[in-house]
Amino acid sequence: MNSEFTIAVHSLVYLAHKPERMASSEAIADNVATNPARIRKVMSCLRRGGYVDTREGAGGGYRLTLDPAVVTLADIYRLMAQGSVIPSWCSGNPDMDCVVGSNMKEVMDGIFCKAEKQLESYFSGITLTDMLSQIRDCEDC
Repeated sequence: MNSEFTIAVHSLVYLAHKPERMASSEAIADNVATNPARIRKVMSCLRRGGYVDTREGAGGGYRLTLDPAVVTLADIYRLMAQGSVIPSWCSGNPDMDCVVGSNMKEVMDGIFCKAEKQLESYFSGITLTDMLSQIRDCEDC
């Protein structure tokens, strides 16, 4: 899993928490605990995906453009991190004489693909509104 996914989810939940206002990259960065340049990079991807709108100048920033009740973590995962469960390297060599060494990559790729599908399925049941509700429930703790 990459950190851009986590930053994207946090940023979108923050925007859902303040639907009446634009939020600057500095304000989002402060809430996420990262730097504004990193926020702008993630928000640029979210803007291209249709999740946020931007306005420049005084009072500008970002705002959520979609209903947080319909945006799922699976949607954000597909945009920001799809394929990140599958490692970029796997042991083995398909040209080996050994049955283990020559087939390990294919077997592991299948396992990781199934794991990613299960992760996406789990994420599809969690909306931004669900996240915001869980966060608000923490206030009662």
